[in-house]
Amino acid sequence: MPPNHRRCISCRRVAPKQEFWRVVRSFPAQIVILDAGMGRSAYLCPSSGCLQAAQRKDRLGRALKANVPVEIYQTLWQRLSTAATIE
Repeated sequence: MPPNHRRCISCRRVAPKQEFWRVVRSFPAQIVILDAGMGRSAYLCPSSGCLQAAQRKDRLGRALKANVPVEIYQTLWQRLSTAATIE
């Protein structure tokens, strides 16, 4: 993979990391947060198909090795709906 490229945990697409949402299991608190912080990260395409598959198959939870709260998914769905209205 080229430098600064990441892979979506849902569709496995490789792209520059700016094109993805970043979900982090923070260290040392072990809580799951969006976009910031140090710790184990997973990247997800900002598309409804990838988000739906990640939620249904618990791909975020397996990638982060932590339970992902429902609020994280709700926030991501809200981001997706606001991005769709802007475009």
